[in-house]
Amino acid sequence: MMLKNIDCGKLTKENVGQTVVLNGWVQGWRDFGGILFIDLRDRSGIVQIVFNPEFSGQALELGSRARNEYVLAVKGTIVERDSSTYNPNLATGEIEVQVQEVEIINAAKTPPFPIEDGVEVDESLRLKYRYLDLRRPEMQKTLLLRSKATKIFRDFLDDNGFIDVETPILTKSTPEGARDYLVPSRVHPGEFFALPQSPQLFKQLLMVGGIERYYQVARCFRDEDLRADRQPEFTQIDIETSFLSQDQLLAMMEQLMARLFRETVGVEIPTPFQRLTYHDAIHKYGSDKPDLRFGLEIEDVTDIVKDSEVKVFASVAASGGVVKALNAKGCASWSRKELDDLQPFAARYGGKGIAWITVKDGEWRGPIVKFFKPEEIAALTERLNVEEGDLLTFSADKLKTAADVMGNLRQKVGRDLGLIDNKAYKFLWVVDFPLLGWDEEGKRFVAEHHPFTRPSDEDLPLFESDPGAIRAQAYDIVLNGYEVGGGSMRIYRREVQEQMFKALGFSQEEAQEKFGFFLDAFEYGTPPHGGIAFGLDRLIMLLAGRTNLRETIAFPKTASATDLLCDAPSPVTERQLDDLHVRLSAKAIAAQTKNASPAENEAASAATSQV
Repeated sequence: MMLKNIDCGKLTKENVGQTVVLNGWVQGWRDFGGILFIDLRDRSGIVQIVFNPEFSGQALELGSRARNEYVLAVKGTIVERDSSTYNPNLATGEIEVQVQEVEIINAAKTPPFPIEDGVEVDESLRLKYRYLDLRRPEMQKTLLLRSKATKIFRDFLDDNGFIDVETPILTKSTPEGARDYLVPSRVHPGEFFALPQSPQLFKQLLMVGGIERYYQVARCFRDEDLRADRQPEFTQIDIETSFLSQDQLLAMMEQLMARLFRETVGVEIPTPFQRLTYHDAIHKYGSDKPDLRFGLEIEDVTDIVKDSEVKVFASVAASGGVVKALNAKGCASWSRKELDDLQPFAARYGGKGIAWITVKDGEWRGPIVKFFKPEEIAALTERLNVEEGDLLTFSADKLKTAADVMGNLRQKVGRDLGLIDNKAYKFLWVVDFPLLGWDEEGKRFVAEHHPFTRPSDEDLPLFESDPGAIRAQAYDIVLNGYEVGGGSMRIYRREVQEQMFKALGFSQEEAQEKFGFFLDAFEYGTPPHGGIAFGLDRLIMLLAGRTNLRETIAFPKTASATDLLCDAPSPVTERQLDDLHVRLSAKAIAAQTKNASPAENEAASAATSQV
């Protein structure tokens, strides 16, 4: 077998006259009655190779058998093309290879879709034949970008004294681990490992162990409810440090992001990044991960309309809710259908509706205008900077719902008006998150981040009086409306950690049972520490200009958490279940039966009848 001595895409006019050996796949072929042209593709690109009886009749005869995606080895001489046949669309478009020898290394069936960029094909087909999809240049470029970005992370962290340490994949499930993937133990019947949602406890224990600066390209697993923008297994760049303040850590991470973007996409990212409190993010932009590539801030007008004759505004304000308003500048021209469509739009995000007013010919128009007093109109005009041609929109509800509705409306208006610069990168930190949130169903507090997040020092007394008001020393890094990383300073004193567990409803016995090994470590001189984890998949998505996480992962799962390539998850044998001391519930058996093919059901029925 002839093995290549140069890549297809690296050939230039400087190689003219050289004899080379190339390996690759047939991208396309053209037979011009005795002269055969083949586009040969490898990872580096495409080059045209020519079969002509003047060079080798035997090579032409064998080469004529090749079809798309055949794997070839060719030996030939590089020549310059006639200037009239240059191909400006190829990096190798000024040269071609005259083939003297050829080997068909392997034949190929006709692929189920073209191996080219921009192919219009159902994603499920691409995922089923992912090994073919990966041959497409845009997929290979994305994986090369991912590899380069990972190396930049490693180089930066190595240069700053961090140590790459692997942490366990098989670990302990915790009370907060409702979304854990569980692994039954064969040698410990009835007991289970959990796959890590993050290396949280172990990286903190590494700080107790004196490592001081740790990182890991960590595989993490989360059995979440189905969402199109999440994967059940994902990769994060996990970082933890000791003896750094929050400001020092954030400044270091800004330098890391600046280097990443400079060395991957050639963009200079200005530092320091803007900082926005969680309170301001929610109230001004309706999101804790706002896209700040455009303005269009949301305003709170509860104080103006709380006594209004618009009954829904007054009643919501009286019950402790809020009235949020967004001035969609220049959108008074929206059609009645577009305005009516705001109601189902609000419902999509849990809202009851969106009230609206248009400003045309100096007049306020809309179903609710007649209920406003002149002084209310004057106050709204000033607060919302109302001008001719504006569309005023209102959402009255609980803060979370109103913010969600208006935050998503803000994004829609920004897109519709062309306010978003798709070539821009706008980073910011969202800080001062609430430490705890109230779970209405469970009637208890839950950790907004995780139970090991350090409270703000000045808020520690609130554990006894008002836990819901405690701010966390937590921070998210946001890029163009996506959370690309998050972290916190960690609790490092046992008494504070015990206060946290108590606020979450754990008894001392429960805390000791689940986290005793971790609490015990606090008895041996735990340093102040904190960290962050970057979502590698999402960062690569943004660097590559994609909108789908699955495009950045070699072998992703679908939105329904299935692997179409391997047909996973899938049933296992009774013997495997017996070895693991696992018995399926009636619900699981019914689901298996429903999902099984008719042939499988017939076989199962036959087996049952023989028992």
